[in-house]
Amino acid sequence: MMQRKLALLVGITTFTLLLVLRWEHVIRLVSLMRADSEFTLQPRQRAPMETITPIPGSRHLMVSAFKDHRRGGVIRVISIICRQELQPLYCVLCTDDDANANADYNAITDPKARSRCTTSKAEADMHSDNFGFPFHTSDVFCTSGSLKQATHVSITTDQTAIHNLTFLLIQNQDVKVKSFRYNFTTCISNLFGEYNNALQFAQTMEVYKLIGVQRVVIYNTSCGPDVEKVLRYYSREGMLEVVPWPIDKFLTPSAGWNYDLHHGDIHYYGQLTTLNECIYRYMYQSKYLLLNDIDEIIMPYKHGSLEKLMDTLQQQHPNAGVFRIENHIFPKTQFEDTGRFRLPQWRRVPGVNILEHIYREPDRKSVFNPTKLLIDPRRVEQTSVHTTLKQFGSVVAVPFDVCRIIHVRVPLQGHLAKDQLLVDKKLWEFEKHLIPSVDLALNQSGLL
Repeated sequence: MMQRKLALLVGITTFTLLLVLRWEHVIRLVSLMRADSEFTLQPRQRAPMETITPIPGSRHLMVSAFKDHRRGGVIRVISIICRQELQPLYCVLCTDDDANANADYNAITDPKARSRCTTSKAEADMHSDNFGFPFHTSDVFCTSGSLKQATHVSITTDQTAIHNLTFLLIQNQDVKVKSFRYNFTTCISNLFGEYNNALQFAQTMEVYKLIGVQRVVIYNTSCGPDVEKVLRYYSREGMLEVVPWPIDKFLTPSAGWNYDLHHGDIHYYGQLTTLNECIYRYMYQSKYLLLNDIDEIIMPYKHGSLEKLMDTLQQQHPNAGVFRIENHIFPKTQFEDTGRFRLPQWRRVPGVNILEHIYREPDRKSVFNPTKLLIDPRRVEQTSVHTTLKQFGSVVAVPFDVCRIIHVRVPLQGHLAKDQLLVDKKLWEFEKHLIPSVDLALNQSGLL
């Protein structure tokens, strides 16, 4: 009899406890149904090396978050949205009074602390350039009238299920327009396919230094072992930031730009997303950004440095924040005849020796010559590969004889003989300083 009574008592107690917990859950859900409702939350911390985060309940991804002071302090979350699965999105904005606003990818700093949070509806703005791929680079905008000092944000499809979200640090909390850590930063959109062109990469980095680039940012999906060594050297030196970009863990990336030819979920390993992310990442760190590929050098021809070039261009075009630079191909299949730069110490280093390729393909008047960009990041809202999509101020096409891109790659006009190409020895002007600096970099990288 006593055992029956004890069992009955345990059963009643358990049932009552379940009712209480269920009722508390219902009350919480009701409270969260109101937009901008405030509550406390203990968010999950995103690890420092995580740069892509799934949005729960969707195939969408969020990358990083920034306060955009040009739009009244709205929170802009750089994201990747599947256009075939559009659905309402919600922002969860949190304030941690002890958060270090300068930390990279911090979440709430004290896991024992419960932070003030609010939910609100989000607005997704998919970029107009997508090259036909189903996943678009997008901006997800968050606003909240009741929480102006947000330090962290997460995006969700369910405003009632917010207790296991991963939060991003909201960067660019402060405006800096007069002094910058760097004058010129180059954003390299992607490394993928076990890229191992170590010699050209080291040569390009040293040319950057000589023309005035102080920082290079690379989004790395995969690279070969020799390039990995060079990346480590320049990272230790302080010139290079390598941002992990494991896009292939979330989507099937395309290795080309044309969806009909190359297929996949997203254009060129997410190139459009990384270019836009770099703009906001360095908006208040660098006076200017160069947006180009790893085998391209934006080279001033009428000025001795990028600084002198931009001083002239900004004086001529004070309202411009975007400068489009023509791309010109130097075929890696055509070599300089004397072999003066076929140096013995570089023979075992994998990659292209750009000093050997001085022949440039002529312009084709009937074919569009794509451009890359030199920008003031504070005047750009959205960018594509060859032109900006949204900007403040005018866009300037820089004349060919003032500045152009040296692009050493496979030829586009492969039918042309060497005597039909144009001789361009601009890189030879850097010979005296370039060769010893490349030797040092390769030696320190363990490749010589």
